[in-house]
Amino acid sequence: MNRTTLSLIGAVTALAAVTGVAALTGGSSEDADPAAKAATRLPVQRSTLLCPAPSSSDVSSTTYTAYTPERDGVEAKDGTAGLLPAESHSDDVSDPGAGDGGSKDDGGDNGGKGAKDGGKGGRTSQGGDKPVLPLKEPGKPVTTDEDSSGAPALIGTADGRFAPGWTVQQTTTIDAGSGRGVLGTACTAPDTDFWFPGVSTDRDRQDFVHLTNPDDVAAEADLKIYGPSGRLNASTDESITIPPRSTVPVLLSTLTDQRSAGVTLRVTARTGRVGAAVQAVDQKAGSDWLPASAAPSTSVVIPGVPKDATSARLVVFAPGSDDADLKVRLAGPNNSITPAGHESLHVKSGMTAAIDLGDVTKGEPGSLLLTPEGGEGPAAPVVAALQVTRGKGGDQEMAFIPATGAIERSATAADNRSKGSTLSLVAPGATTKVRVTASAGADGGSPVSKTYEVKGGTTQALEPPHPSSGKGPYAVTVERLSGGPVHASRMLELPQGGVPMFTIQPLPDDRGTVAVPEAGQDLSVLNDD
Repeated sequence: MNRTTLSLIGAVTALAAVTGVAALTGGSSEDADPAAKAATRLPVQRSTLLCPAPSSSDVSSTTYTAYTPERDGVEAKDGTAGLLPAESHSDDVSDPGAGDGGSKDDGGDNGGKGAKDGGKGGRTSQGGDKPVLPLKEPGKPVTTDEDSSGAPALIGTADGRFAPGWTVQQTTTIDAGSGRGVLGTACTAPDTDFWFPGVSTDRDRQDFVHLTNPDDVAAEADLKIYGPSGRLNASTDESITIPPRSTVPVLLSTLTDQRSAGVTLRVTARTGRVGAAVQAVDQKAGSDWLPASAAPSTSVVIPGVPKDATSARLVVFAPGSDDADLKVRLAGPNNSITPAGHESLHVKSGMTAAIDLGDVTKGEPGSLLLTPEGGEGPAAPVVAALQVTRGKGGDQEMAFIPATGAIERSATAADNRSKGSTLSLVAPGATTKVRVTASAGADGGSPVSKTYEVKGGTTQALEPPHPSSGKGPYAVTVERLSGGPVHASRMLELPQGGVPMFTIQPLPDDRGTVAVPEAGQDLSVLNDD
């Protein structure tokens, strides 16, 4: 083989190598054009969501609502969005049939009432292949109701035009029993690491963590619980195997012999990836889903504390090697103040700290801001959540608000009703401007948008706009337009029999777009010396 042939082969190989590297890294940092290195944000092409089994109570009913917002830059091409039932498995350390907070092992009857909006996406028998909540077009929600106590967990995917911003909300009402209340959660994306400050192993609580595996191979997850003095002693194997495309509920009090209120659960996927959600059932204060906290950060925001909260319990965990000293502030409608008697909070490394803030909002809506107290050395990251109670005595109901990441571009709450929805927006730093859009209703109507300005250091609690002439559940999308960071949550009130039943969902960024760097090529490597 002559030298020319060898040079040609080498050149082709080099070109392939350079092209591959450029696609991943954007090319050489020295030779590439700066304009070529700038990342372009493009809509995601595929989304996965996992919905936990809603309830084993015979007096429960669940509404599912799915929605993908209309977006500029998304091509009107083919795509699908829908969910399928997951298999249900009990673990040796779980008791999914206990109380009103568990999920039954047999999967029960999955026959639903069918999807509204003409979608007719009703449930099929477990293991069936007919999708639940299939979308027909972006910008129009689809909803279905489920009255079976054995409703399964759901595993769903959206691709093409339905993937960017796809969201599914499940809202369960339990009319009686120790779990009585409204339990709401946004179905979550699978991941490998979750933090749940605010869980409990106390005798008055039954907290289940629901682990769902969306993939075709088994996943393994470690469960670790941390209390006021560090990690709680394990009474059993903390490693849980989740079979392919299945869900496993685990009762947290079976993982340890120590009983403690206000502890922190960490879920870490050893192999594979999982969805994790905690269902908390209190003997006196009702029940709700506890969403995972935002990733550990030196400053956190807990948005949307109701104005009529009768009590609020803050739970904070410091996962790093250093203690955290935090300044506690409440961002109200007009300014930020320091709650009397709770100016600061010291959290020891590897330990959980909890403080009772009482009726901290004093009749005005607000949000909690936790920032470093200052001093020598770098600030320590924390995770946090707030347990909120409304009502008194036998008419109490609770909900949870975790630390919530900022909305970089947009976020959506899928299930809103004609009455009872409150959107909370907080700007912890500079003033920000947002656009709030109400979608069409599941039974028709037209979208309506309004623009709001939120002053720095304040919380604005508002009734979101309603669709024009629309009926049925509708979605609310928050888009950040300009200014500083904005954090948000949505409260849904469904009072019943004198009990102020409610649920609060955080609204983190929907990650509907992804940064794709522009690739450049350097053909000088093809020169033959």
